[in-house]
Amino acid sequence: MKPVLAAVGVLLAGTLAPAQQPDPKPDMDKLLEKHTHTHDKAKLPYRLMKPDGYSKDGKDRYPLVVFLHGIGERGDDNKKQLKNGVERFVTDAARKKHPCFLAVPQCPSDKMWAGIRDTKVNPTFADKPTEPAALVLDLIDALSKEYRVDPDRIYLTGVSMGGYGTWDLICRKPDLFAAALPVCGGGDPAQAEKLAKLPIWVFHGDKDTAVPPERSREMVAAIKKAGGKPEYTEFPGVGHDSWTPTYKDDKTRDWLFAQKKGK
Repeated sequence: MKPVLAAVGVLLAGTLAPAQQPDPKPDMDKLLEKHTHTHDKAKLPYRLMKPDGYSKDGKDRYPLVVFLHGIGERGDDNKKQLKNGVERFVTDAARKKHPCFLAVPQCPSDKMWAGIRDTKVNPTFADKPTEPAALVLDLIDALSKEYRVDPDRIYLTGVSMGGYGTWDLICRKPDLFAAALPVCGGGDPAQAEKLAKLPIWVFHGDKDTAVPPERSREMVAAIKKAGGKPEYTEFPGVGHDSWTPTYKDDKTRDWLFAQKKGK
């Protein structure tokens, strides 16, 4: 009679090995504190995660990751913006491997991260940032002054509308960021020369109908033409939800946190 293996493990060298357990879901409300940033009467709700055990009396400086959500997570509840992709930076394993500050602002329902003239064909950015985008830049400055943020390791990432916002802000402030991860967004190819020296890894699904993959492809091509070396991953068979495979892969975060100005 063949031995019966228990459902909780695999018979290995005569012993029953326990099955690998998935990482427990992080307590997002506990780990990401609620805050509101105010500048010139304009308000920006945001969540902030600090490195485990962070103390203002310490000496170490930590990276700052700014995460821009998509259009469906706009509002003022200071919660919906945690929906897509943020959790991957907050798991126990992620916090131990890459301790960092994580700021997740929420864009108002009637506004956008990027001021774009046409998002489908030949998108171009407005001359000035939108109010939420300007507040994000001001928030980065405020956090850098209040906490021990490493100015050489400030990272920006965003999905969909936040992907457009990522492209917009790195074009406006390429020297502020150490690296960027724009996911299923689009930018202004005419500004690609500004990004030639910035480490960028771009992600898109080849079946995306909400934001066509051409928006990422044209930015990558324009940056390469300007002398840059952006990374590009296009997921076959994936629609608009390219953020799930992007952030699920540990290699994405490993690459991001390896980037440092002047390295």
